[in-house]
Amino acid sequence: MSRLKGQVAFVTGAGRGIGRAIALAFAGEGAIVGVAEIDRATAQATASEIEHSSRTARAFPIDVSRRDDLLHAVDQLVSEFGRLDIVSNNAILFRREPVSEVRQDTCEKMIAVGLESLIWSAQAALRHMDPELGGVIINNTSPAAELGVAGSAVYSAIKGGVSSLTRSLAVELGPRRIRVNAVCPGTVPTPGARQMNSDAIYEARRQRTPLGRLGTPEDIAAAAVFLASAEASFITAAVLHIDGGITISGGA
Repeated sequence: MSRLKGQVAFVTGAGRGIGRAIALAFAGEGAIVGVAEIDRATAQATASEIEHSSRTARAFPIDVSRRDDLLHAVDQLVSEFGRLDIVSNNAILFRREPVSEVRQDTCEKMIAVGLESLIWSAQAALRHMDPELGGVIINNTSPAAELGVAGSAVYSAIKGGVSSLTRSLAVELGPRRIRVNAVCPGTVPTPGARQMNSDAIYEARRQRTPLGRLGTPEDIAAAAVFLASAEASFITAAVLHIDGGITISGGA
């Protein structure tokens, strides 16, 4: 398929997990993909996998919380390929700990990566997206924005901010024909998430999920492709739950 043929996408957190799956899916639909990831090796691995499929990608090993670095990376991508159509924000720094133990430096870094970077990417979109054609921003939020999750106060607050920012940007950027939406994944046992959750926790969540299974990165990527495509041309300010029903059932 080629729903994104000729378009240029910039994907953060694209070295692994959901971000990587979104980058691969965008490329599979014909997009040129800028792969942004703080780890150079994983950024290059995702870009190489795309290129091995006869698609086009560029790796950008950057810290997305650094405004100048993010803007410069997008500038480089646009300088080479002449346009920017899609931004997908997936980068996150996650620490699970009681609120009594949260350190200031940890809190500030989590917010910088998980929330402030979305503001910098919105600035990049305004700088480079065609005023007539517009473009798409897709953020990554979480059911933790809506449900109480012990030990995840900072993360939950960040994701609540992402959902709110998504709606505000949709209103502010709408006149520029930039659609802003968010995907809201349920439980997706990515390699990073598995480091923090046991098999027993995943099984308990599976049992609480109405559809009876956990999500996959590809589930989320498919939704991101839809939101980026012309099929979603009249959708903005939406938070799309891809969670098997776990949010409405009260699981987390």
